Amino acid sequence: MELYDVMRTTFAARDFTDDPVSDAVLHRILDNARFAPSGGNRQGWHVIAVRDETTKDALFPLIKPTWQRYLAQVINGEAPWNTINPTPLTDAQIAEQVVSEDSLRGITHAPVVLFVFVDLSVVASFDSELDRVGVISGASVYPFVWNLLLAARNEGLGGTPTTFIAPQEQALQSLLGVPEQMAFAAMIPLGKPKKQLTKLKRKPVSDFARLERWDGPTIAP
Repeated sequence: MELYDVMRTTFAARDFTDDPVSDAVLHRILDNARFAPSGGNRQGWHVIAVRDETTKDALFPLIKPTWQRYLAQVINGEAPWNTINPTPLTDAQIAEQVVSEDSLRGITHAPVVLFVFVDLSVVASFDSELDRVGVISGASVYPFVWNLLLAARNEGLGGTPTTFIAPQEQALQSLLGVPEQMAFAAMIPLGKPKKQLTKLKRKPVSDFARLERWDGPTIAP
């Protein structure tokens, strides 16, 4: 596929056929994704590919509390889990939110589930001393995650980067035998989508880009 076609049609896939993803295809995806940029070219990403059903079954209990709060906040008209506006919902209200295991099986039981971690000992976290949530560390791992999804699209596969399991990072590290210094970055269900989307809805450039300053002119086509 042409590069721009791949970029414009790589959608968030969460519903897959039962077709397996072979080691050969997975290796080809990762072999191309590894050319993503990273700080100092340290390439601190590590990937664990999970097919074992027992491991997949253990994911829902880890994701459930995060998913409950997410859904409760969405229903309440909030942007869930944002660090600027605290939720007015109580712990009791969040705990009452019904979440079914079936609603998440699309991502927990995909043909293969990839877990991407980044080695914090090689990442320059320049915003670590600012009084806000850190985001800079992601610059050394998420280009790799996106490359992985582009490569999967080129193979006729799909997936989506999910992070619902992040609050249970320690439990995930224990489940997968991951060292503490490895920060969880993304959980990517991967497989052949039941439906291939070709038209995605995104904001126009004029909504998010300006010249010179925050209030500068828009960038014309």
